[in-house]
Amino acid sequence: MGSSIPMRRPSAALVAALAFPLTVAAQAPVRDAVITVHTERAPVNRFDPRETFGAGLDGHSKGVVKRIYTAANLRAMTGAGFSMATVRLRTELGIEAWHWNPAGRWSDSAGRRGYWTSFDTSTAPILLAHGYRLPRRGNTLDQADNTGFSRLDDGDTATFWKSDPYLDHRFTGEADSLHPQWVIVDLGRLLPVSAIRIHWGEPHATAFRVQYWRGAMVNDVDENPPGRWVTFAAGTERDGHGGIELRRLEGTPVEARFVRLVLTAGAFSARFARDDLRDSAGYAIREIEIGVMDGTTLRDAVRHGASREMQSVTYASTTDPWHRAEDIDLDLEQPGFDRVFTSGLTMGRPAMVPVPVLYGTPENAAAELRFLRRRGYAIGRVEMGEEPDGQYVAPEDYAELYTQIARAIRADWPDAPLGGPGFQGLESRVMFAWPNDSAGPGWIPRFLGAMRRRGHPGDFTFFSFEWYPFDEICGPYAPQLASASARLTDRLAQVERDGIGAEIPRVIAEYGYSAFAGRAQVDLEGALLNADIVGRFLAVGGRAAYLYGWEPSFLEPSPRCDTWGNNMLFLSDEQRKIRFRVATAYGAQLVTKEWSSPRGGVHVMFAAESDARDTAGNELLSAYVVRRPDGAWSVLLVNKDPVHRYRVNIRFGSGYGGALTGARTVIVYSGAEYVWKADGPNGRPLRDLAPSRRTLADGAPLEVAPYSLTVVRGNRTP
Repeated sequence: MGSSIPMRRPSAALVAALAFPLTVAAQAPVRDAVITVHTERAPVNRFDPRETFGAGLDGHSKGVVKRIYTAANLRAMTGAGFSMATVRLRTELGIEAWHWNPAGRWSDSAGRRGYWTSFDTSTAPILLAHGYRLPRRGNTLDQADNTGFSRLDDGDTATFWKSDPYLDHRFTGEADSLHPQWVIVDLGRLLPVSAIRIHWGEPHATAFRVQYWRGAMVNDVDENPPGRWVTFAAGTERDGHGGIELRRLEGTPVEARFVRLVLTAGAFSARFARDDLRDSAGYAIREIEIGVMDGTTLRDAVRHGASREMQSVTYASTTDPWHRAEDIDLDLEQPGFDRVFTSGLTMGRPAMVPVPVLYGTPENAAAELRFLRRRGYAIGRVEMGEEPDGQYVAPEDYAELYTQIARAIRADWPDAPLGGPGFQGLESRVMFAWPNDSAGPGWIPRFLGAMRRRGHPGDFTFFSFEWYPFDEICGPYAPQLASASARLTDRLAQVERDGIGAEIPRVIAEYGYSAFAGRAQVDLEGALLNADIVGRFLAVGGRAAYLYGWEPSFLEPSPRCDTWGNNMLFLSDEQRKIRFRVATAYGAQLVTKEWSSPRGGVHVMFAAESDARDTAGNELLSAYVVRRPDGAWSVLLVNKDPVHRYRVNIRFGSGYGGALTGARTVIVYSGAEYVWKADGPNGRPLRDLAPSRRTLADGAPLEVAPYSLTVVRGNRTP
């Protein structure tokens, strides 16, 4: 690959700069390290790379999809060595309904509005799909482009937030109190609160409670601060009548920043039910005012405005997927299914495809999978939703929506491989945004319990999550890299304790250094961490892992420090034309084409441990060992130590033959092959070479460079 810019003779200064990392590596102090491979124990995993190593394809802003899917880009992407693809669902993060096929039908066809179902029998190719903003939204913020706003405090009583109707008892068959809905208002700082005015929509709540947060104060509810929700002295209602309700909550104002309504019973509107039952189900609020009474006047502390910058931040439990044709978001594009499956990126192998859960309908989900199967496209897994934990959805609500969609899908496809939930991470949201007043069981136990109560545990056939381990990536990076393996191991051990046993396959739906931009993503640290994530995940029994950053992209600034980066393999210009490979591209190839066999077949993996550790006990040098189907033994060594070289002795336990003997193939990727020049948005590799390759004679010592990936392959004595 390399640069598309004409090459010039490097200056003497540049030659010296490029030679500096090589000199440092050659002079780096050497330590001895022993890798113990436990071949005396049962293998920790068996995997076929063709079913294990994948990468993701996402939604983008206007015009980007066609720039990515060019012949040159597709050649580069397929050359990375991944054997599977997954489609990510940006509309689900942006609180938008997905028209996966632009052709379809509205529930209110005359008004071109309502609940949408795409046609599953279209013959025209689907190259592009869009999201539709939800006009009944209750969240100020979202997880995508964050250009929407809440209708709870937009200053317009003609608009309203409405909860998801599919959580009403007419759809769940359960009491509404089992699926309480809620809204939270963040006043921005501690303020006196003694009253609330609620402008109810239809249907309104007949039973609810108004609460304030007593506990630690944070600016981001993701932090799950310690504390509990307290119901105001006069905050409980059991016979509400809707309309405009001014409620005095306390005689003496309470200092509060977060105020919450928990809605537990709703009024049924027969007028709406005549048109569509879903319009009569759930709860609707037009506007909220919160503050203190000044005589008979409420001094409102809520900021109202039709943009996220103008209004107080609000959060809502769920959102009604009702929308209109005019709500199309042309700035959010999803690659159409025909574009994806005919691009060559799926490698002809089954792909993991998404189904909306939070902002879709069962009918549209079932139609999507009918369409794909009629087209003859191979589907490996169906991921139900994306990041419900990051959107504060209660596990019981997600389980109910999941079950309804699964029922619709299985009516056509009884053995559909359904799973999820596509966690934003492995730190479950357990208290702040859920309708409990204090902490209880975590996300996974509650979700699994809800599935069992519904009699549908068999609808959950795999567990998926995203893994971006570091939010703070402004440096130093070496301690982060050293701790990464143990961190992933610990989180997955907790997942197992929560009830996701070994019988449920685990899938990393996305992985990368961080969800925030930073230099580490495009320097050697990114390559080291990605390889370490995959190796560790497989060592603890993982089934499949999908890298995020397969598509060419450009540098973005860190929101936290003066550094630029992105999760990517290929650095492009703003037209998505590839200019350079970055370190993660060659790092990926080292895993997919050198450590494992690109021909596939069953690889047998054994536990391995290193004695090269830091003072906290974290491995500085990690090893991942497989016996390949071609008979070779292959060791992936990840040196996360930026200072030391290691003289490595690989010791095998009993069974499966003795030590590696004879000549060994050694493939290395380090600072000798890659040097990054940080230059803000103009950052680029100064040296970008393929991994080096050499043959190590029998008995010759093996040394690995600082900050390096090394693959050692060889045979073993009988």
